[in-house]
Amino acid sequence: MKLLFKQRMFSWFDSYDIYDEAGNTVYIVKGQLAWGHCLKIFDAVGNEVGTVQERVLTFLPKFEIYIKEQYVGCITKEFTFLKPKFNIDYNGWHVEGDFFGWDYQVYDMSGSCIAGVSKELFHWTDTYVIDVPDSKNALGALMLVLAIDAEKCSNNG
Repeated sequence: MKLLFKQRMFSWFDSYDIYDEAGNTVYIVKGQLAWGHCLKIFDAVGNEVGTVQERVLTFLPKFEIYIKEQYVGCITKEFTFLKPKFNIDYNGWHVEGDFFGWDYQVYDMSGSCIAGVSKELFHWTDTYVIDVPDSKNALGALMLVLAIDAEKCSNNG
């Protein structure tokens, strides 16, 4: 399953539309007014399915992941000098690749690829492709991508 992750052009808060390969809306992400990033994820019919919430007053950026209202894990940026690295406490997943260039993969504990993420060039807004071999991992992969994107925005802003 491929998800196209497109940032909305004119929005006061972080706002994204997530499409499948056929152009159908799969998820809608709406930023909420909060101290730190708070991204609510809705399915195509408007049901809230998840949240990515930045924890503030932490030494390094940390994002908590919720499915519906239940806490399921977090992603924390690790202290490194050259290459960004993230510690993921979610399903035993880990991330490898080039975060600056938006070309990275998410793996499970056994080394199987959960998702591949890449940036598409030549679009008016940021557009990313999330390639998820098993659709049951789509929401979790999307939440990790949102946390990494939010950290990059905070770091550049």
